[in-house]
Amino acid sequence: MIVQNPYTGETVCEIALDAGVALDARLERTTQAQQVWSALEVCERARRVAAALEYFREHAEEVARDITLQMGKPLAQARGELGGMFDRAQYTLSIAERVLAPEVLPDKEGLRFRIEHDPLGVVFNLAAWNYPLLIPINVIVPALLAGNSVLLKHSRTTPLCGVHFERAFAAVEPAGLVTSIQTTHEETARLIGDPRVAHVAFTGSVEGGRAVQRAASERFIDVGLELGGKDPAYVAADADLAFAVGNIVDGACYNAGQSCCAVERVYVHESLYEDFLERATALMEAYRMGDPLDEETTLGPMVRSSAVDFLEGQVGAALAAGARALCGGKRSDDRFFPPTLLADCPQDSAVMQEESFGPLLPVRAVTGDEEALALMNDSPFGLTASVWTCDDALAERFVRGLRTGTVFQNRCDFLDPCLPWTGVGDSGKGSTLSPYGFHHLTRRKAVHLRSAP
Repeated sequence: MIVQNPYTGETVCEIALDAGVALDARLERTTQAQQVWSALEVCERARRVAAALEYFREHAEEVARDITLQMGKPLAQARGELGGMFDRAQYTLSIAERVLAPEVLPDKEGLRFRIEHDPLGVVFNLAAWNYPLLIPINVIVPALLAGNSVLLKHSRTTPLCGVHFERAFAAVEPAGLVTSIQTTHEETARLIGDPRVAHVAFTGSVEGGRAVQRAASERFIDVGLELGGKDPAYVAADADLAFAVGNIVDGACYNAGQSCCAVERVYVHESLYEDFLERATALMEAYRMGDPLDEETTLGPMVRSSAVDFLEGQVGAALAAGARALCGGKRSDDRFFPPTLLADCPQDSAVMQEESFGPLLPVRAVTGDEEALALMNDSPFGLTASVWTCDDALAERFVRGLRTGTVFQNRCDFLDPCLPWTGVGDSGKGSTLSPYGFHHLTRRKAVHLRSAP
């Protein structure tokens, strides 16, 4: 398997695919490691996990550069991803002993009750390329702290990140605790059906999620799915407009818009509409495309040329339906798609209904809050939604009314590890982060003890 740099087209690395007996041996090693690991106290697991993660501090520049070379994220953003990974890991480490402690219930006469949180076994983590550290860390750290081991299949776009995770845990006993593999879709489906795999965590497309769900359907195991998004923003009449525009544009264009929780459609109160468009145009035209290793670059290449084709298709269909392009809209070359602002987008157009996954911001005016709420909910997705208002009571109305996993007020495109990361509808199921991130990586054991008569 050859990995190519999306900016230069040069080969970054060649990775051999795991298959057959050799792949089974790697799974068996991970299975045996889990049996030893689960016998350790949570505090000892936490100590070893924290020590292993120091690898990423010691090799920070190498890891960041590998991210940029493999998927085109500007180097400054790749470095920032390392910081975000440590924030999430540290919070998860800080709550592990409390969350995983047995829940002791009130005694009854001669009876003692408690609830244990037992590990599942081997967690199969299928990680995506767009945030190649943040996505797997959401699973790896809580899975290990809960007493599981991890079989990590990173995206074919960013396999070196999987290698880095395996190297980080190579010095931790027992050996094989985190095992990185690369394999075919057919072998992946076979692994999901293997009785040694106890849970599957997948981040990727809706179609990929359906395939994982089908592969697991013959077994009674849980599957965590973090899938697509078409995340809306509403700029209310009382919004701090300069603040809202700056954050929304960043939320649409950061990482070239290649984020499941990027802002992908905007509804603006009609009283602010033209001002919003003028401000957003200026900000989007200021992005600098170029070599992602250049510190001055603020927008890197798309991960592959087919993404450029897809975005051009969405824009063309929107323009044909009556939208206006205020900036961007056409490829610079087969690598880059410029930040694109579309005004007056019909609600039923693909650009308002289907995930774009690029630096594309479609906008339309609304007459008020109720219309905005109805249009925000008009989607098969439900990952995040943001409301830009100075009125806390209005924000709470949207909290109650929005069908989504996360509601933001005056913020977007951000995960705080103290909150669960979860989706509704085609955005997936299950939770990572927060105390709830441990729940689907453990099973409840009821302990019911009766004293001898």
